[in-house]
Amino acid sequence: MQEDALNPRDDTPAPPYDPEGKSARILVVDDERANLILMDRLLRTEGYHNLVLIQDPREVMAAYRKAPTDLILLDIKMPHMSGFEVMEQFAALNDPLVPPILVLTAQHSRDYMLRALNGGARDFIGKPFDRAEVLARVRNMLDVQLAHRMTHGQKDMLEQLVHERTEEIRRTRLQVVQRLGRAAEYRDNETGCHILRMSHIAVLLARHLGWSRGTCERLLHASPMHDVGKIGIPNRILLKPGRLTPDEWEIMKTHTTIGVDILSGDDSDLLHMAQEIALTHHERWDGSGYPNGLSGEGIPMVGRICALADVFDALTSWRPYKPAWPVEDALDLIREGAGSHFDPRLTELFFSLVPEILAIRDRFPEECSKDGDCPEAADAQGD
Repeated sequence: MQEDALNPRDDTPAPPYDPEGKSARILVVDDERANLILMDRLLRTEGYHNLVLIQDPREVMAAYRKAPTDLILLDIKMPHMSGFEVMEQFAALNDPLVPPILVLTAQHSRDYMLRALNGGARDFIGKPFDRAEVLARVRNMLDVQLAHRMTHGQKDMLEQLVHERTEEIRRTRLQVVQRLGRAAEYRDNETGCHILRMSHIAVLLARHLGWSRGTCERLLHASPMHDVGKIGIPNRILLKPGRLTPDEWEIMKTHTTIGVDILSGDDSDLLHMAQEIALTHHERWDGSGYPNGLSGEGIPMVGRICALADVFDALTSWRPYKPAWPVEDALDLIREGAGSHFDPRLTELFFSLVPEILAIRDRFPEECSKDGDCPEAADAQGD
């Protein structure tokens, strides 16, 4: 028998939801028409109007999906599909808000009841129906379902709140880190867009090395801090237009370890990567770099990547003490430095990406100002 035959149209609006749950949607499933009619009358006289009567258990899932359901009264012994099979369908949904199931049964054996409970039943209503028992068990199950939904809603709300606060903290930390990187720019003659070009070239190389999106994002935000240690270098050395004396050069080289000191004390992955870059981006493949004379694979990959990106962009950028090198001259120097200054395999990858690297230079042109006012600079940190 079709569901609609047992559920005549009732134009009387259902009462608004109240603490007693009288507007709850209840599915009543029983192959005996007389039992459905009896349960319908019993529940309606108590104020439950949002009832769906189902005689064919194969129609249960379709009825359930039509609208949110608060309670299911389910017979077990039915043709076509048993109540146990119906419960298996609900269990397969893996839905934490599946409504409680009250089993309608005349069976009271221990094995039978255990099977029903293990299948998902919450409680039982015995046949023949006892009015007081039916109403008490229905009311109790609706109270349980209401509390469960409220708890689940609060859980979702708290999870969303935690996510929002975590994202806010992440953004705040990122802004602080970006300003830290920019502080070094104000001490040096490097422009804001040099930092952007260098970081985007580094990310381009990392992507083609197969790094994950999350790691590439950390590199994007960590690499601008490669020279943050220059904050601690005296202006007479940092801004000297001519060649540094040996003593001055030794002081200049300490910007790597100063950078590590500035960035230390935080266990975030971002600042840990920034420390590695600050410390190792002046190391050389042949061991002739500083501060620790690391060589080959002993140099962290982030240091090797940033060294290559930094040198190329520094060579091809104008500075008060030097003109910009032609791109071809800069590429020749990098080619000559493969295996001595730079990781040879990374250098090979670099040359395969020259068109993309030049596109990055076009995206962040030399006219950028010290405060980062250049085309797309505002959006670049989110790429």
